[in-house]
Amino acid sequence: MTNPARAAWVYTSTLLAFLAMDAVWIQLIAMPLFKSAIGGIMRPEPQIAAAIAFYLIYTAGLVTLAINGAPSSARAAAKGAVLGLTAYATFDLTNLAIVNGWTWALAVIDIAWGTALSAIAAAVGSMVARR
Repeated sequence: MTNPARAAWVYTSTLLAFLAMDAVWIQLIAMPLFKSAIGGIMRPEPQIAAAIAFYLIYTAGLVTLAINGAPSSARAAAKGAVLGLTAYATFDLTNLAIVNGWTWALAVIDIAWGTALSAIAAAVGSMVARR
């Protein structure tokens, strides 16, 4: 497999792992949680283009900052966790500061999820990279 093909495979597998886990999370946990806390300001339907942009950009960040150059899948997971903690804390703590109805509980739950999700997706991508 050529380097560009390998890179595409690592990116795609990381993206698919992230998307699959996040879709379950959003449907089962996040939507009910967010609706109860901030339902009045939520869109009836998400802006799909914005969601797609997030997933594509964030996956590129995971591959670049967590997976590439990591000596092991465990190290990629740790780096993914740091990226997830940073990104999700930025989102949630900013919302906590400025969005009426955003709660500490919502922030902590979402930050924990983003940290775990990023770690797992980075580990999956790293395992694929090592094959």
